[in-house]
Amino acid sequence: MSGDPRDVSGVWYGRWSSDDPLVYPNGFIAVLEEVAGSVDGSVSETNPEGPEPLHATVSGGRSGAQIHWIKQYEGRWCHAVYYAGTVNHDATEISGGWRLEQWSGSFAMRREKFSIEELEEDRVIEILVPRIL
Repeated sequence: MSGDPRDVSGVWYGRWSSDDPLVYPNGFIAVLEEVAGSVDGSVSETNPEGPEPLHATVSGGRSGAQIHWIKQYEGRWCHAVYYAGTVNHDATEISGGWRLEQWSGSFAMRREKFSIEELEEDRVIEILVPRIL
């Protein structure tokens, strides 16, 4: 992760939806990597037609708070969906809209973000607690 507080590299949990009653909402997990404003990654989401999850690749970019990408599904669902949104000040939330041909909707993503100090504190607690008990 870079020193940019809006760097979106990491694991995100999200949900997309549509106003069209024929387009069912769905949850997803995205793994993104940002390098010099370029954003790439992968997405997995529930398959409405079976037990195997749907997979897609992500390719796009971020400039300041604005982010966009194309989600390209793999396999049978090989269509592309355009996403555009806004990253909050500390890169723990992204929200915006998506579109595909005649359909469109909204999406929101969240993630936990920890500082090195928080992670080191957790490690110290993990080491000390078993010794106390």
